[in-house]
Amino acid sequence: MVKTGLKQRMIGQFHRPHGVGGRIAGWVMAHRASNRRRNVWVVELLEVRPEDRVLEVGFGPGIALGELAARATRGHVYGVDHSAVMVERAAKRTRAAAGRIELIHASVDRLPSFDEPLDAVLAVNSSGFWPDPPQRLRELRGLLRPGGRIALASQPRCPGANRDTTTRAAGELRELLTQAGFTDLRVERLDLDPPVACVLGLNPR
Repeated sequence: MVKTGLKQRMIGQFHRPHGVGGRIAGWVMAHRASNRRRNVWVVELLEVRPEDRVLEVGFGPGIALGELAARATRGHVYGVDHSAVMVERAAKRTRAAAGRIELIHASVDRLPSFDEPLDAVLAVNSSGFWPDPPQRLRELRGLLRPGGRIALASQPRCPGANRDTTTRAAGELRELLTQAGFTDLRVERLDLDPPVACVLGLNPR
C-alpha cells in the first residue's frame, strides 16, 4: 500500500511537478533519452522557419523550447506551463536564447493574449491533461494565423503501452483536432518503446 501510494504521487509529479518531487520528475524528463528524441522529432516535423512565432503548451524541462529557438532565429518562442518548477528548469536550459524566449506560468485554460498571430503551436504529451481539450484546441486555433500549423504528440506512458496504444492515441488526437476545426491532418510515428504518434494540422485559410 505504501509503495502504491508513493508510485501514484510520483506519477502525479509528471502531471503537475512541484516541490522536491517535481524537481526529481523534471530531472528524469530532461535526461531520459527517449524524451529528447521525441521532442526533437516533433520540432522537426513542425518545420519551424527563422521568422516564426511559436508556442509550446506544457513545455516541461524545456527540451523542445531549445530546439524551437535554434530554428526561429529571427522569430519568437513562447512557452506556457502550469508548473513553476518547470518554468524554472526551462529558463535555465534556454537562457542562451533568453531574448527570444518568453516563458509563462499559466494553465492552458488561461492562455495569455499574444501581440500578433502565431505561426505554429505544439504540445508533447500534455494535451491528455487539459480540461476540455476540444475547447482548448479551438482557443489555440484562434491564436494561429490562417495557414498556421499545429503538432500534437503522444507517447503513451500507461502500464503495458504498445503500438496499439499509440495507434488509439493517434486516433483520439486526430478526432480532437477535427472537432476544433483543423484541416489537412496527417499522422507521423516515431519507433520508440512505445511508439510516438504526432498528428499535424493546419488552421484553415
